[in-house]
Amino acid sequence: MDKVSGQKSAYSYLYPQIAVYDHRMLEVGDGHRIYVEQSGNPKGIPVVVFHGGPGGGCSPYMRRYFDPSIFRIILFDQRGCGKSRPFASVEANTTWHLVADVERIRVELGIERWAVFGGSWGATLGVAYTQSHPDRVIHLVLRGVFLARQSELDWFYAGGAGQFWPELWAEFRDAIPDEEHDDLIAAYHRRLFSGNYQEELRFGRIWSRWENALASIGSNGAAGEPAPDYARTFARLENHYFTHKAFFDRDGQLLGEIGKMADVPGTIVQGRFDMICPPHTAYALHKVWPKARLMMVGQAGHAMSEPGITQALVSTMDRIGQEMR
Repeated sequence: MDKVSGQKSAYSYLYPQIAVYDHRMLEVGDGHRIYVEQSGNPKGIPVVVFHGGPGGGCSPYMRRYFDPSIFRIILFDQRGCGKSRPFASVEANTTWHLVADVERIRVELGIERWAVFGGSWGATLGVAYTQSHPDRVIHLVLRGVFLARQSELDWFYAGGAGQFWPELWAEFRDAIPDEEHDDLIAAYHRRLFSGNYQEELRFGRIWSRWENALASIGSNGAAGEPAPDYARTFARLENHYFTHKAFFDRDGQLLGEIGKMADVPGTIVQGRFDMICPPHTAYALHKVWPKARLMMVGQAGHAMSEPGITQALVSTMDRIGQEMR
């Protein structure tokens, strides 16, 4: 993790590492089985964590944002990634399949209502789930807000962010012939789903490097080489969702249907210098969501592990825990 001068390490704000007390593979239909785990207090306040991507998977690190004496922490890998199977599958894998999976998890675990915690793509899914099941959500906590609008996709895949990182943008763009530069998401789709494993691997790495390099405010552009299978899976799933506009009926659907979750309290944690999901989306959501609190974090980018972001997320969950005890 990159550190920012004058700030404490993100790890200093986190709770200690904890082990799971329950993990299982849950059959959700369509040939998919998803990995679900629980940690913390079995009788505590339930909180479900939505990882990013799509295709990012959850990690033990994510358990540490919650006081384990207060929260019953539920993590799961969305369809096609992490420990869920079949791995890298895009069949029957849409936003609405994931929303249904979350409800299946809630029922399986015997939970009436829970807090929802998600960042980046997890924020998209968090809003979609809350609009579908507002009566099941105690509090919605979002980080690095992405709502899958065309303007947001254009920012990252049509040259917006590339104005700040021209050398990295050139690597991402120039892997594709000039005649296909008008739609890079479609161009990458053709290569990520070509059926040629080596080609899919190569373009999966390029796709993943572009995103990873811009995640932290302290980045020098060197993202490192992602693990081959992870990079291919992450890129394929993300591209699949973005090719289909996240399976929404219309552009801006989540903002347009905010009334469905008007009574749900929420907290939005947003890095001021987020290069992947710029702050204007978080601000737009805050303006139309009456019960949302916006925490704009200075000297912070997109990553969950940014010190300022970590501090804001942990303090938010501590506050929610205290309010509900």
